[in-house]
Amino acid sequence: MTSYAVVIPTLVRDTLADCLGALAAATGPRPDQIVLVDDRPGPAPDPAALDHALGVLGDLRDRTTVRTGGGRGPAAARNTGLRAVSAPWVAFLDDDVQVGPRWCEQLTRDLTEASPDVAAVQGVITVPLPGGRRPTDWERGTAGLARARWITADMAYRTAVLKQVGGFDERFPRAFREDADLALRVLGAGHRIRQGGRTTRHPVRPASRWASLKHQRGNADDALMRRLHGPDWWDKAVAPRGRIRRHAAITAAGAAACALAAAGHRRAAAVCAAGWAAGTAEFARARILPGPRTRDEVTTMLVTSALIPPAATWHRLAGAWRHRNAPAWQEAAR
Repeated sequence: MTSYAVVIPTLVRDTLADCLGALAAATGPRPDQIVLVDDRPGPAPDPAALDHALGVLGDLRDRTTVRTGGGRGPAAARNTGLRAVSAPWVAFLDDDVQVGPRWCEQLTRDLTEASPDVAAVQGVITVPLPGGRRPTDWERGTAGLARARWITADMAYRTAVLKQVGGFDERFPRAFREDADLALRVLGAGHRIRQGGRTTRHPVRPASRWASLKHQRGNADDALMRRLHGPDWWDKAVAPRGRIRRHAAITAAGAAACALAAAGHRRAAAVCAAGWAAGTAEFARARILPGPRTRDEVTTMLVTSALIPPAATWHRLAGAWRHRNAPAWQEAAR
């Protein structure tokens, strides 16, 4: 049998109990250890919610340890968990997923079948969407996780390889791009990553109508990826390029329209304003048409489609400046 540990970084959300309950119910060889990293910020997070979640683990409770992450983000939290692992394999799970009923059995098979040059085996992520209507913009975004490469919602790595490459880059403060960065470093070290057969559900959790605007902070992480892996990192990571160039063009048109209007150049300002309006309308249309087109969804798409381009552009420029001299992670961590 191939022994393994499970590391779960968590903000102790309501989803954690379901995550741990599914893990406890899964059939097959049990993990040697479970390391739960409480990444809530603050000196003394309330232990009540965490104690409630731990209560669903049953006989796995004795194999579970809790570490404090200090609110430094999932990359740093996973490194904290990794330092507590002694098993040859470590499986990372997010706290909002639910492993399948035979996950432990399927994971063990995935690891046993891994050849020596395979450093990681990814699980199959499924995202259940509501029936009877079209998915919202937020739901479609979550569904994209089912097609994503190397995401740590369910990813098992050889412990020794992780330590060899320095673990996760803690300069990625969000659950975004830190998994792709790690995978590219592992591949660059001469290892392989393959798809496994185990399955894990990733339900769509509730989100604020402003969630898409908040997620534009990830553009700063894209700037770090470019610095670390070059301008073609999109192709290396098999990641969608996104709309950052269009967002920058829309933002530039809007800023030019305001500046020209203030300078009294009305005709030029009108041309730039028309370009801003056309770009914003195209963006909103692309988000509205696939969705349910309810009044609330359409209103949210219209407002956020006007705000996202400048937000995305700002975070990308700020990230490029912040990370302009960023060294490789192993050098930065020394």
